[in-house]
Amino acid sequence: MAKKVADQLIETIYEAGIKHIYAVTGDSLNEVNDAVRTHNTVKWVHVRHEEAGAYAALAEAELNGIGCCAGSSGPGHVHLINGLYDAHRSNASVLAIASTCATSEFGMSYFQETNTIKLFDDCSGYNQIATTPVQFSRMLQAALQHTVHKKEVAVLGLPGDIAAGNAAESPTTTNLLPSKGIYRPHNSELKALAELINSTEKVTIYCGIGAKGAHDEIVQLASLTKSPVGYSFRGKMAVQYDNPYEVGMTGLLGLPSAYAAMHDADLLILLGTDFPYQTFMPEKCKIVQVDIRPERIGRRAKVDMALGGNVKDTLEALLPLINEKSNDDFLKTQLKVYAKVKEHLGLAANRSGSEDTIAPEYLATVIDTIADRDAIFTVDTGMCCVWGARYLQATGEREMLGSFSHGSMANAMPMAIGAAFARPDQQIIAFCGDGGLSMMMGDLATIVQYKLPIKLVVFDNRSLGMVKLEMEVAGLPDYETDMFNPDFAAIATAMGMQSFRVNEPSKVEETLKEAFTFTGPVLISVQTDPNALAMPPKLELSQMTGFAKSMTKLILSGRVDEVWDTAKSNLKHWRDIL
Repeated sequence: MAKKVADQLIETIYEAGIKHIYAVTGDSLNEVNDAVRTHNTVKWVHVRHEEAGAYAALAEAELNGIGCCAGSSGPGHVHLINGLYDAHRSNASVLAIASTCATSEFGMSYFQETNTIKLFDDCSGYNQIATTPVQFSRMLQAALQHTVHKKEVAVLGLPGDIAAGNAAESPTTTNLLPSKGIYRPHNSELKALAELINSTEKVTIYCGIGAKGAHDEIVQLASLTKSPVGYSFRGKMAVQYDNPYEVGMTGLLGLPSAYAAMHDADLLILLGTDFPYQTFMPEKCKIVQVDIRPERIGRRAKVDMALGGNVKDTLEALLPLINEKSNDDFLKTQLKVYAKVKEHLGLAANRSGSEDTIAPEYLATVIDTIADRDAIFTVDTGMCCVWGARYLQATGEREMLGSFSHGSMANAMPMAIGAAFARPDQQIIAFCGDGGLSMMMGDLATIVQYKLPIKLVVFDNRSLGMVKLEMEVAGLPDYETDMFNPDFAAIATAMGMQSFRVNEPSKVEETLKEAFTFTGPVLISVQTDPNALAMPPKLELSQMTGFAKSMTKLILSGRVDEVWDTAKSNLKHWRDIL
């Protein structure tokens, strides 16, 4: 029997290192599904929603280098888009198979027909549709090469009749060609950078996910230059551990210490970061930016020196040119600020809360303490991100995944699915918001079906906490942010999952320990304080004014109890501000 195009697809992606296809099977995808069955190399993971599949593929790509998802005609394509946007903005190597109607029906408004080129244009770097078997063999190779080397989403449209047709060997290369090269600035540029660093007393280093793999070089540079080291959320796990010079994060979820270190410096060195918030960047110091994607340099700040290069390669060549500084006054000052901030965070984490209003800071701290040294965390966008950013500590072996650039709700649970398939021997812990979990609850069944030992911790604060804070600092009384939640533990039990519900602070640690030692999937629903706020490191007068206005409006509308609860819950923040 002749080999089908669908068989060729499975053989090729398996050779490229793809181990799973996350998808919902049906009509135009049936040939691909059958090829997976007959070859028994790549595993088909039956998610309940294609968006969950895209997020699972993103997680696997971030952990193992490449991931794959698929969507069938029309609705299947559309459901992929949010997760693919996230993958594309995260520079993840994700291949998306967009199966569609037969080529003879193109342009005929056929049932479920979509224009895949238009549909995926803004969330992919490679986006083509094959209309002949020869085209498909060449496009598949191009899509794989693109997603691996450019680290962008590659979408390949596959009509159902092409998938069922006889495969044709490609007239061009058919093997994936991975290649690792050295990429750093020219020697003259490195010399100029070294001269700038050597002649500047107060230097701060700020790192993003692009600095992953360069931890030791960053610490060595900080040691030589007596520089504090800040980092973005995505860069935290790669930079924080075994780093005596680190001063935390900045940004909306960050800490005053990192913000101060960046703004008090005479020279700021940005390493592998496309940090999105221009308002947190200093304007009065010189800025150097090193990035493997030079086209991104200068998007967030006025840069004095722009250098294209891999961070590790660049620092390896730069370090021999750096003179060790003797004056460490600037570093000591910033480390003192950081020590005070950590003390404040510790005090907040020690306040466990009360019945039905458990402090989320306390919950996150307990998780950090009892989680494995090589645990993989996934965090939902919103307040869960804040608690993960501030209270989960790096070890050099831990990973943290989230929707850091796209900022989507409901990412933690599906990313945990991909993480569990990618790293079956590591502990997977998801920080789930109640709003996020409510969006994608159906894929709890996927976790149970495949017996994935994921630990889902639900921060059940009965509200869209981050949205509530956004409205309040803007001077608006929160409206329609409250959530009517089901009993998440009962739902998990109904799905066939072990579950716990915690509403007393004294039960948090013992329950988590029991849950984390359970061999299968577990959901732990924790009733957290809905009025817990996370103050940003850069607190504007307008935000304080806005918050005061919103509280006044709540009082005038008769919501006095809510104002009082908010004040009591967040007194720890206001003490530091006042």
